[in-house]
Amino acid sequence: MKSEFLNLGIIEEIVEPLRAEGIVEPTPIQRESIPVALQGKDIIAQAQTGTGKTFAFMLPILQKINKNQKDVQALILAPTRELALQITTEAKKIAKGLDVNVLAVYGGQDVEKQIHKLKGGMHVVIATPGRLLDHLRRGTMHLKAVNQLVLDEADQMLTMGFLEEVEYIIKKTPQNRQLMLYSATIPKGIRALTNRYMKNPVEIRIHSNKVTLDEIKQLVVETTDRHKQEALMHMIKQENPFLAIVFCRTKRRVKTLSDALIEKGFSCDELHGDMTQAKREKVMKEFRNAKLQILVATDVAARGIDVEGITHVFNYDIPQDVEGYIHRIGRTGRAGDKGMAITFAAPKDRDSLAMIERGINQKIVKITFKPEGRVESIEETFEREAKKREERKNKDNKFKDNQRKNGDKNSAKGRKTESKRYDSNKNDKNDSKGNRSGNYGKGRENAGPNSRKGSSRRGNR
Repeated sequence: MKSEFLNLGIIEEIVEPLRAEGIVEPTPIQRESIPVALQGKDIIAQAQTGTGKTFAFMLPILQKINKNQKDVQALILAPTRELALQITTEAKKIAKGLDVNVLAVYGGQDVEKQIHKLKGGMHVVIATPGRLLDHLRRGTMHLKAVNQLVLDEADQMLTMGFLEEVEYIIKKTPQNRQLMLYSATIPKGIRALTNRYMKNPVEIRIHSNKVTLDEIKQLVVETTDRHKQEALMHMIKQENPFLAIVFCRTKRRVKTLSDALIEKGFSCDELHGDMTQAKREKVMKEFRNAKLQILVATDVAARGIDVEGITHVFNYDIPQDVEGYIHRIGRTGRAGDKGMAITFAAPKDRDSLAMIERGINQKIVKITFKPEGRVESIEETFEREAKKREERKNKDNKFKDNQRKNGDKNSAKGRKTESKRYDSNKNDKNDSKGNRSGNYGKGRENAGPNSRKGSSRRGNR
C-alpha cells in the first residue's frame, strides 16, 4: 500500500514503520506541517490534542538527524512526564530502524541513569522543563548542537508556570536553530514568546470544531454537590464506558472520589502529582491495557494522555475555563472515533457553564439528576433534543413560508390599491379639466349682458 507520507517528503525508512502500524494517510496537521518542518522554517501550529501533532514534528526531526554526530541535535519540551513518555514511545517506534538514539528526561527517574545514557550519545531528547534545567545546571547536558527545538502543548507549559524556564532553555540553544511550537490554543504569553524568539514563522491552524463539537456528544447533568457522587456513579453504570477519565480539581478530591468508586466495586485508580513515578507509570500501563476501566485524575496529571479507546470523559468538577474544557473532552473522540463528555454542574457552576457554552458557541444538552426518581437515559435525552430541534426547524420554516405568502398577498394588494389610486387621480384630473372649461364658458355667458348693461349705464351717466 502506497503511503501518502512519501508525497510530503518523508523517506521510505521512516514510512515503513508507519506502514507497519497501519498509518498511511497523514492527518491535516501532518499534511500542513511536515513539508514546512523539512524546509527548516519556524512553525506556530495550532491544533487540538488527538490530531496527530506528535508525528507532525517527530517525522521531520528524525529524518534530519545526523546519526554520526553524537550530540543532542533535537530537543522536545513537554509539560508533563506522561506526555514526555508518550512522545518518546512514538519516537522510538520510528527511530528503531534509523539508528537514532532517543531519550526521555523527566523528574522521578534516577538522575544517574539519565546521565549515563546521555554520555552514551543521544540524538533526540524529550524532556520536561524542570528535569532538563537540573541537567543544564549540573553540566551533564548541553544544547550547543541543538538545531531543532519543539515546544509541545505550549499553552499548558504557560498555565503550569514554566514560561521562565522555557525562555531560559531557548536561550541556551543556538540562535540559528529551528523553533517549532505546537499548541491547542495560543494565549498572549505564548504569542509574546514567539515574537521574541521566532524568525518569520509559518502559522498553521487546523480548525477543531469537528473534533470538539461533532465527534463528541456533550451533556450536562444538573445536580447538587451533595448528590454529585451518586450522579456520577449512576451515569457510569448507565453508560458502562470501555475506558473513562474522571476529572477532579484537586489531588484530595481525586483520592476521595477514587476511594469511593473502588468501595462501590468500580474498576478504578487515581492519577495525580503526589504519586511516585513508578506508581504513575504502573497506573497508566494498566489503563492503556484496559485493566482499569476508570481513571480519576487532575488536569495536570492527565495532560497529554493519548490512550486509544477512551469512550467517556466525566467532568466531576467543572473546568475553570473554556480551554480547560476543550482539553479535557479532547481525551475522547480521537482519530475519528465517537466520544461522550459528561459535565456535572451544581447551581454555583451556572456562570462557568455559561462561559463554556459561549466559548464553544453551543448550548449543551442538559438533564437533571433526581436521586429519588427515574433519570432519563442519554439516548432518550438526545432523541428528545433532536425532536425539539426538528420541531423548531419545522416551525421556523412554516413561519418563513407564511411570511413569504403574506408578503406576496400584501404586494398584490398594494399593486391593486395603487392601480385604483391611479384611476381615481386620472378621473379627478379629467373632472377638474371639465369643470374649469364649463364654468369659464358659462360665466362669460352669464356675465356678458350684465357687463354690457353696466357699461351702457356708466356711459349714459
